[in-house]
Amino acid sequence: MRLAEFKHDLPFHIVIVILVFISIYPFIFMLISSFKTTEEVFHNFFGLPSSLEYRNYLDAWKEVSPFLLNTIIVSVITMFGVLVLSSIDAYIFTRFDFPGKDILFFLILSLLMIPGILTLVPRFLVVRDLKLLNTYWALILPYIAGGQVMPIFILRSFFSSIPKELFESAKIDGASETQCFLKITIPLSKSILFTVGLMNFLNIWNEYVWPLVTVTEPKLFPITVGLVVFQSRYAGSAAWGPLFAGYTIASIPIVILFLFTMKYYIAGITSGALKA
Repeated sequence: MRLAEFKHDLPFHIVIVILVFISIYPFIFMLISSFKTTEEVFHNFFGLPSSLEYRNYLDAWKEVSPFLLNTIIVSVITMFGVLVLSSIDAYIFTRFDFPGKDILFFLILSLLMIPGILTLVPRFLVVRDLKLLNTYWALILPYIAGGQVMPIFILRSFFSSIPKELFESAKIDGASETQCFLKITIPLSKSILFTVGLMNFLNIWNEYVWPLVTVTEPKLFPITVGLVVFQSRYAGSAAWGPLFAGYTIASIPIVILFLFTMKYYIAGITSGALKA
């Protein structure tokens, strides 16, 4: 029976293995190339390096580390800002009834249908008039404001699945609405909060267009813009080893973050976080 099931599922498993290999091969190739000399990159493109060129990472770190720090600062502050505000908003939409609640929620969801590029100029004008250009806040505040729509939708769906009897029991024991939120809703929603936080963190980490138009001082560049500057310096000198090392350094924090939070990310999805 098991042999028959294995033969039946074998084509599916082969396809999965091929897709996984296609997904991770660019990272493996980048990692291998980061230890090569410039000559090996050109003459042994797909092969392994004859020796590990650690100096590539030293050269890349000097250039990339400030950009990496900027991105971590912006991403972490934005992630916590989005989690705090969107969880409060979702809780209000779940637990309270007020006139126009459904209309307001629909208007918030309708923002998902507006491409971000259409609001680029209005956002830039607002940030400029607030004199926030070339500051961290030029990145953080718009990210927090624009990053709440999907989290509100996801968290509201999850909060609605929490039994109302828990809140009624807490109310009988004298708990306030704030205590219900902090001591019931948040502890029961750790998995979904990790999922939403990770999704938001990845989106901010990979953002390129907005920092390109709002930040012109190199000391404030995030990693996406900084890598372009880094590439323009090293690609011209054909120093591809440090260039690949810089790309690898920029990827490592995301890989580490996903490895440590993967359990919570999967738990959030399987618990119905994305059921809607």
